Amino acid sequence: MKANLIYKTKYEHGKGFVEIVIWEVPKPVPPSEHAFKYSLVYIVNGQRVVGYDNERGKGDHKHLGENEYPYKWVSPSQLMKDFMSDVESML
Repeated sequence: MKANLIYKTKYEHGKGFVEIVIWEVPKPVPPSEHAFKYSLVYIVNGQRVVGYDNERGKGDHKHLGENEYPYKWVSPSQLMKDFMSDVESML
């Protein structure tokens, strides 16, 4: 199985823009245990304000301003809800 793009969007939001990309992958991206690779970001004036991703070696995590926190994966739909909740709280 190849990676399958399941969602991709980019749009203006608040004073910046949101970009979301979610892939279904054949094997989890270690140390994540689910079959999704994702990157969700809210950018204002060229700076990441909110970001969620699961890069290899770090697993599921989020960025709020300059801080990084673990993220508890549930599902793609919950991921987008959690991300947009954090975006709205930063507006």
